[in-house]
Amino acid sequence: MTDTIVVGFDGSDASRRAVDFAKTLAERSASALHLVHVLEWSPYSFHTPEELAERHKRREQELARAQEVLQPTVDALTRAGQAVTSEARHGDTAELLCKIAKSTGATQIVVGRKGASALANRILGSMAINLMQSSPVPVTIVP
Repeated sequence: MTDTIVVGFDGSDASRRAVDFAKTLAERSASALHLVHVLEWSPYSFHTPEELAERHKRREQELARAQEVLQPTVDALTRAGQAVTSEARHGDTAELLCKIAKSTGATQIVVGRKGASALANRILGSMAINLMQSSPVPVTIVP
């Protein structure tokens, strides 16, 4: 059975560095990569039925665009001989990466660091902090 490394990927420079780092790890350990693009979305909004229908349509369009962001990287990794799968999902990034790590039997999660306004968030990024606190497997945060 091949180990899997889950990689958070959104097309940013930080996530590209995370993919590069994860690829190096995967090559050393003969692991597969599973790239995940999470579109932040909260189910806790109140809308009319018409707004809900429009929101669902937008979600489907966003998922299609997210898959378009993933595909060139998946194709490049495949051409390089790396075993790779991918998915795009809506939800809380840290929560979904943890769920996906459990469901795929991943041995590690790799993400890029992001900045925000608060001091702790400037150091690591709020998603990365949440992920470190709740992950069922080791997390590597790539600068």
